[in-house]
Amino acid sequence: MTSSDKWQLGGRHRKLGAMERMRGVARYTDDLRLPRMLHAKILRSPHAHARILSIDASRALGMPGVIAVITGSDMPTPYGVIPWTTDENALAIEKALYVGDGVACVAAESEELALRALKGIEVEYEVLPAYFDPEEALAAEETINPYARKGNLSKKVELEFGDVDAALHGAALVIEADYEFHGTTHGAIEPHCALAKVDADGLLTVWSATQVPHYLHRELAKVLETPARQIRVIQPPLGGAFGGKSEPFDLEFCVAKLSQITGRPVKLLYTREEVFYAHRGRHPMKMHYRVGFDASGKLLAVDAKTVLDGGAYSSFGLVTTYYSGQLLCAPYELGAYRFDSRRAYTNKPACGPKRGHGSVQPRFAMEVSLDKAAVELGIDPIDLRRKNAMGEDCLTVNELRVGSNGFLDCLAAVEEASGWKQRRAKLGFGHGLGVAGSTYISGTNYCIYPNDMPQAAVQITLDRSGRARIFSGASDIGQGSDTMLAVIAGEELGLPTEDIRVLSADTDLCPVDLGAYSSRITLMVGNACLEAARKLRKKVTQSVAKRWECSPKQVNLVAREAIDMHDPERRAPLVEAFQWAEADHGLLGEVGSYDTPKDRHGSYRGGAIGASPAYSFTAHVAEVKVDAETGEVGLVKIWCAHDCGTAISRGLVEGQIEGSCYMGAAEVVLESHGVNSEMGGLHHGPSLLDYRMPTTLDTPEIEALIVEAPDARGPHGAKEAGEGPLHSTIPAIVNAIYDAVGVRVDDLPVTPAKLVRALAAQAEKGGV
Repeated sequence: MTSSDKWQLGGRHRKLGAMERMRGVARYTDDLRLPRMLHAKILRSPHAHARILSIDASRALGMPGVIAVITGSDMPTPYGVIPWTTDENALAIEKALYVGDGVACVAAESEELALRALKGIEVEYEVLPAYFDPEEALAAEETINPYARKGNLSKKVELEFGDVDAALHGAALVIEADYEFHGTTHGAIEPHCALAKVDADGLLTVWSATQVPHYLHRELAKVLETPARQIRVIQPPLGGAFGGKSEPFDLEFCVAKLSQITGRPVKLLYTREEVFYAHRGRHPMKMHYRVGFDASGKLLAVDAKTVLDGGAYSSFGLVTTYYSGQLLCAPYELGAYRFDSRRAYTNKPACGPKRGHGSVQPRFAMEVSLDKAAVELGIDPIDLRRKNAMGEDCLTVNELRVGSNGFLDCLAAVEEASGWKQRRAKLGFGHGLGVAGSTYISGTNYCIYPNDMPQAAVQITLDRSGRARIFSGASDIGQGSDTMLAVIAGEELGLPTEDIRVLSADTDLCPVDLGAYSSRITLMVGNACLEAARKLRKKVTQSVAKRWECSPKQVNLVAREAIDMHDPERRAPLVEAFQWAEADHGLLGEVGSYDTPKDRHGSYRGGAIGASPAYSFTAHVAEVKVDAETGEVGLVKIWCAHDCGTAISRGLVEGQIEGSCYMGAAEVVLESHGVNSEMGGLHHGPSLLDYRMPTTLDTPEIEALIVEAPDARGPHGAKEAGEGPLHSTIPAIVNAIYDAVGVRVDDLPVTPAKLVRALAAQAEKGGV
């Protein structure tokens, strides 16, 4: 074995904590019980837009078993995960902004009593005009959010690179169309839940089903006006998140405040209906695109105008508005590019970051535009994408720096695996193949709050018993980040993952990490872990070399042994090697940290948003069958090739690819989250019975193809795999539907009714 051999990296590993979940013994937040624990419930507005004139809780407080009631005035400090858009209160103070907005919270001896007490709270409302369409909201005189600075304009971004108008004027072909992306929500199995306790020393501990413990810790300190050193946030095992738990919510503030008031532990579990109210799902977007090509199919220019429906609060909306344009500039070379994105406040639950944050919607518009151009120009859609693919180590038109790039390999992989060239022209009416490509960030250079400190940090200690402990602030939300860290550390230290304990997402015990969003953990936290592990490896190999009287470079740590690579018969158990190192160096502990490079973006305003240390690349081919009479779309199979740089753990990467494809496919033909404007903003079926998510019977076969184009900025060359594989799923399916029946539906979801109407309109025009 040589020092370059990898014995853990790229293997298949059992996910840490998987057996506890499979056996049903993992303790999620709602499984936690504390002595004298109270239960809380939130009173929510029945109106989409209403001024709160008065709240009388006296009748509720007079009920036996009701201990406390709080309202917005008890926590008046506004907050927001983005520090420039602090436009939420823990409970509404002046106005309720959507059906389901929280206005008061009760703590009682039982959940049943708390629910009963809600009926004893009297709220006097002045109902105001409500706006559910973003363009109507932007034109309205009534301001929805009381903290808004520019009417109902949440954020506006206008950026142009090159002479777009001249390029479009000289184009041989311009594809111009309107695209509409509906809203969807996350559908995590576990509802939001939080539990708070104040101990005798005044330490507030909050257990929460969150994917951003650090940001929750910051906002709790701010809103509760409590020093951060007196607050501890713990993330128990999480039952799914996908971006839906990536910021603080009303329940976390409420249980913390009620615990401070009562001196007792307080828990609050959302009902499934409340999860839909909380939302923070994918933004509905209306997109008008003009895309210009020369006669050979070369991309000349893109002009994109987008209106985002942001809902009642900003959430991550500032970033989303930038992402809706900034992340479109790869994997293709664009001669010139302009985007105009406006995010509107509306009287709906706030939208936020759902898997593939901000760039899934424009990718749909762009990839369908490319497919339309391929048809018009008579070019194979894969060949059109090859012609326009950018290379590696280059700049995008908006000055984002791309490192490694495996996009062409991804295209080749799905082309071969799907039998594209042999099958596509022979499938017959009603049966089609579609292709699409995409890119995504591997962490973001843009820190949510500006500071000069690391964005990720890891501590590792080695035990004389022969095991390692990793302390990481990263949030494992099911993607397997704990396992990834164990593999990286195990590779360096010669330990199998079962000999490594990972303690994560506890603000008292672990170093700061910014959370599970923007596919940042593998690259950022992985690099921090690698740094710490290599420092420890150096100490151990030095101590072994000292005993063997050889160079430390010839000592390898692998499979619980230290081995002399020049004399493989000479070896020692790692237990002994660790003990030698502890004798030489004292307690074996090291730290690693990571911050993003500063040369990844242009100098213009907003140039850092969308910049990433590295970018992943993806290509999809989808196969569908369409019943032209009923409009039903059958998803047959999806091939997804994803460039993850280096696969740290192949099973985890494949799982992320499959999960992304599943979610993307669902958003094409099934899912839709919205409100009924004719019924005053009531939600369309806020339950898992009514919200249409695919079951195993609806899910197509998915073939995950791993492409490895290692990037020098990732740990062992690794890039992300958690979100990128979703983006081009959606347009690949839409393009396959066109290939099957010759009609396009440019507003999602593609329902049977829309398809039947499109086919009927085509027949009237004399089409197939």
